[in-house]
Amino acid sequence: MWNRQAERLAGRLIMPVARRQFIQGLAMAITALPAALRATGMRLPIGFSTLGCPAWDWLKILDFAEQNGFASIELRGLAGTMDLPSRPEFSAARLAQSKKEVAAHGLRISCVSSSDNLHDADAEKHEQQLADARRFIDLASDLGAPYVRVFGNKLIGPRDQTVERVATSLRELGTYAGPKKVSVLIESHGDFTDSPTLREILEKANSPHVGLLWDAHNTYVYGKEKPEVTVNLLGRYIRHTHLKDSRTEGSNEHYVLTGRGDVPVMQQVQLLAKSGYEGYYSFEWEKAWHPEIEEPEIAIADFAQAVTQYLQTTREKGQQ
Repeated sequence: MWNRQAERLAGRLIMPVARRQFIQGLAMAITALPAALRATGMRLPIGFSTLGCPAWDWLKILDFAEQNGFASIELRGLAGTMDLPSRPEFSAARLAQSKKEVAAHGLRISCVSSSDNLHDADAEKHEQQLADARRFIDLASDLGAPYVRVFGNKLIGPRDQTVERVATSLRELGTYAGPKKVSVLIESHGDFTDSPTLREILEKANSPHVGLLWDAHNTYVYGKEKPEVTVNLLGRYIRHTHLKDSRTEGSNEHYVLTGRGDVPVMQQVQLLAKSGYEGYYSFEWEKAWHPEIEEPEIAIADFAQAVTQYLQTTREKGQQ
C-alpha cells in the first residue's frame, strides 16, 4: 500500500524529480518522525499557506496539496480577501461541505491566520483588533484547526508598555480560545523578531493556549539570530512555522526557491526535528504581496521536495 501511495504522489508532482529517489527519500524521512507527526496516512507533516496562491480557488488549493503530498493547509486569504470568516466556503450553509472536502483530500487545516495586531495603544482600535481575532478563533474552532495567528507587530511608545499590552492581549485571547480547543500564536514578525522580546511576551502571557508561530525567515534575516539561538530560547513555545528562503539584492530581500538563497532553511528544519517539534513545516510563499516572485505551481511543489530531503538528511545524521 505504501509503495502504491508514494508512487501516486511522486508521479503527480509538478516539478520533475527522479521518481525512485523521491519515493525512497520520502519513506526514509517518514520513518524518522514521531507518530504524532505522521499526520495523514504516510504523508510528511508539511504544509503551505494560501498566501502563496492568491489566485487559486478552494478546490484547486486542496487538489494541489493532495497531488504534491502535503498534509496540511494554512488559511491566509482566499480568492482575493484576507477576511476568511466572510468567505462563502466557511459560511454556516457551506462549512460542513468544506470540512468534508478537506478530509476527502487527506488534509488538515494547520492554522487560520488573521491580520490582527496587538500593539495599538488606542483603546477603541485595540478592541477592534481583539474582536476580529475572536472571529478568526471561532472560525478555527468550526474548522477543527488548532491555531490562530496574530501579530504583535510594532513597538510604539515605551517598550515595556507595548510588551505588557501585547502579552495581556494574548492571555485574553487565549482565555477565549482555550474552551474552543484553539491556541493563539504570536508570529515572529515586524518589531518582534528577536527571541528575548518574544520570550518575555510569552512568559508574561503565561497561558497554555498561547504559543509562537516561528517565522524562521524573519528571525534570521531581520532579527539577525542564528536558528540554533532561536530554537534554544523559544523552542518550548513553537507550535507552527513559516519557512521560506531569500537572498539580498541591493537593499532588499528577494524571495527565492527553497535552498537557493541565504536563509539556512535546511538547518532550521533539522533543528526543529531534533528538538521534538510536533507541528507542521509550513511554506509561506508571499505571492500575494510580491506578484513578481516564482509562480505557486513551481515554488510550492519545490518546497515539498526540498523539505523531504532535509528530513531525510536529519534521519541519516541521527543514525551515524
